[in-house]
Amino acid sequence: MDKDLGTQFEASRPRLQSVAYRILGSLTAAEDAVQETWIRLNRSDAESIDNLGGWLTTVVSRVCLGMLRSRRNQHEELLEPDERELELALVGPEEEAVLADTIGPALLVLLETLAPSERLAFVLHDLFAVPFEDIAPIVGRSPGAARQLASRARRRVQGSDEVRSEDRRRQQEVVEAFLAASRLGNFEALVTMLDPDAVLRADRAAVKTAAANRDRGAPLLAPQVRGARAVAMALAGRATAAKVALIDGTPGAVWAPGGRPRAVFAFRVVGNTIAEIEIVTDPAVVAGLQVQVL
Repeated sequence: MDKDLGTQFEASRPRLQSVAYRILGSLTAAEDAVQETWIRLNRSDAESIDNLGGWLTTVVSRVCLGMLRSRRNQHEELLEPDERELELALVGPEEEAVLADTIGPALLVLLETLAPSERLAFVLHDLFAVPFEDIAPIVGRSPGAARQLASRARRRVQGSDEVRSEDRRRQQEVVEAFLAASRLGNFEALVTMLDPDAVLRADRAAVKTAAANRDRGAPLLAPQVRGARAVAMALAGRATAAKVALIDGTPGAVWAPGGRPRAVFAFRVVGNTIAEIEIVTDPAVVAGLQVQVL
């Protein structure tokens, strides 16, 4: 492995992780996408790449788009907007600007309703200022069509402020109740707050740390634990030091000894139950998240 290439990739990792997370809505899936990008970089002719940062953003976006499409195909037939309907929209400067605090993971439930190409175009352009000329080949459309994809998603975002505020309050209440039950070791209460098919995911760093500290009472973590009772078993009595926090604007939890975030717990709340919990401890990933202890 070229050490210089590895150094450049690591310097780009926080941005790549941020791009992938906002496209996919999953920290562990984002980590997988970034790892796949690194594999593809190693297989490429790196010396022929003029703009490594742009190349990496393009590749991680294509990886994410493939993951989004695969995810949707597992549940329903993929429906993409008809190319004939994607006419060039006249978008003013005020429509191009989307405030940072309105485009975080609090919109993940909304973004899940979008077609993969719409979601990718919106995230790349509105969050990361990627030109439509660069987005177009990723989604396989013209720049004008890519602009319209982002415009459609933007209209959904701009009309969702009230819903998002109420949704965030509800999510915070669910997370607070879950952490309280975990601290008390109330197994049955945890089960009732979890979706029957709830999933607990942990990144590689978390799994490794838990295994090394089993003799100190650390939970037995696996990359994925599925089912309400199994998830509750893994987390009952474990949240003694975790605090409710906003993780990139979405209610979650954090372990921050000395005020420094060391472990992030991201929740996906559907209705009044928890469908997914992700434990992230990789320092590079945690450092790239906006964490606000409540």
